[in-house]
Amino acid sequence: MGRGSVEGAVADSGAEVVTGEICPVCSQKTLALTEREQEIPFFGKVLLFAMTCSGCNFHKADVECAEEREPARYSIEVSGSDDMSIRVVKSGQATVKIPYVADIEPGEASNGYVTNVEGILQRVKHQVEVIRDNDEDAAAVDKAKALIKKINRCVFGEDKLKIVIDDPTGNSAIISDKAVVQKLAAHGRAA
Repeated sequence: MGRGSVEGAVADSGAEVVTGEICPVCSQKTLALTEREQEIPFFGKVLLFAMTCSGCNFHKADVECAEEREPARYSIEVSGSDDMSIRVVKSGQATVKIPYVADIEPGEASNGYVTNVEGILQRVKHQVEVIRDNDEDAAAVDKAKALIKKINRCVFGEDKLKIVIDDPTGNSAIISDKAVVQKLAAHGRAA
């Protein structure tokens, strides 16, 4: 995994950790690389990767399927509070779309993670709260407040919304019988 010292498998997580690597942000030897395999029910084995710098707090994480998968689009209509616990796997290359609310585009700082529907909504809500609290445009603040109310209503099962994940690597999923899965063509559109 690298040139640094290997701390070995951590008893609880089975993670392999390499420390003392050079951080790409601060150029200090304070970067830890972590790799862990995890079995996700109804999805399969995934590899979780992370880079964390103890010097400058840089962090980057991703998730990758242990077996190769086809590019795919997952979508789900979230219609009640019971849907909040539906498991979501999002790779760093995936785009998350919540129509009329927000898009989470992949980029250099994009992380992969394993969460649930509520976790996705809380991430979006946090970003909207930043806009609400920092934007000087009154119209943008009002729109942010309305989006926060919509997200809260969805979390409590009082409103519906749709979540769409497009992943050209196939390393993402919404793990539910309610999820609709479509193959993605080479240009990132559902086939």
